[in-house]
Amino acid sequence: MLKRVLHLLPSELADLLSRVPERIKDDLEEIRIREGRPLEISTAHGFSFLSPSGILLEHPDEAYKPSSEVCRKMLERISNHSLYAMEEELRRGYITVAGGHRIGLAGRTVLEGGHVRGIRDIAAFNVRIAREVIGAASGLLPKLLDPKRKSVHSTLVIAPPQQGKTTLVRDLARAVSSGAWGMNAAANWPGRKVGIIDERSEIAACVRGVPTFNVGPRTDVLDACPKAEGMMMMLRSMSPDVMIVDEIGREEDAAAILDASHAGVAVIATAHAKDAADARARPVLGRLLEAGAFHLCVELQRSGSGFISRVLPAASAFRAPAAREPTTVIGGEGVG
Repeated sequence: MLKRVLHLLPSELADLLSRVPERIKDDLEEIRIREGRPLEISTAHGFSFLSPSGILLEHPDEAYKPSSEVCRKMLERISNHSLYAMEEELRRGYITVAGGHRIGLAGRTVLEGGHVRGIRDIAAFNVRIAREVIGAASGLLPKLLDPKRKSVHSTLVIAPPQQGKTTLVRDLARAVSSGAWGMNAAANWPGRKVGIIDERSEIAACVRGVPTFNVGPRTDVLDACPKAEGMMMMLRSMSPDVMIVDEIGREEDAAAILDASHAGVAVIATAHAKDAADARARPVLGRLLEAGAFHLCVELQRSGSGFISRVLPAASAFRAPAAREPTTVIGGEGVG
């Protein structure tokens, strides 16, 4: 996985990271670069610091510490030497680059009218490496099927950050679009038209509007488009059977999802929450669950061999945990 992002890194960091063991390179998920502080890398199995010679360390005392010059080079590389052209990305606090990799930024915020206008004096970067896992959703998809419509139920996928939500919905898009339903009863169902509203360019990783990840043959993507506006555009222009959006949570997202559900379109959405009860306590998600915008909830978490999921009717988010279905393991690895 490291080779996918080496071109984004200053030579000092690229050379250092090239020395880590191959098994770490293959499993790498995050690279955290903080000016004057220890260089940190993460895999699904935990985190380590790196020594100046590329040795993995448990403690940060002897770790390599990137200089201000290294951080300056990093910023120039990911912004293509033009911070002005990335004003919107700086306001949001991250930059998504070709391949769907997202680079989080931290530093001093610039305020205008009480709202964040951007970030300057950037001194920390979190490089999150996107990966495609074909088949990641194969164990889950049969639990989401809607026989009446020969499609999928509207589903809310909930999990804390870095549990694989984006990886999962990317593969759901591929499977639904191609008709890879994964069970005999649905063997003759056609693939459905899928619309992805990819606000952060992470699900499909489009380059000039063309997906670089396999999201299926009947999938259309609105790249770098705000979710709420994009859902309305997709409904009007592309007549999808299923829409997929990542990380909902704003009032305008809820209004667009309700409009889609009233139009008969299934929506698969992800959101940050610990579980269904936690989602219910969030005002926007709670309103959507109570309004019946979603038929199912999927509680997702990572495991050593892939994902662990619990699928439950959305209505049971308002019942005690004992009423929920048992946990099941679904295949695939990766994080998104």
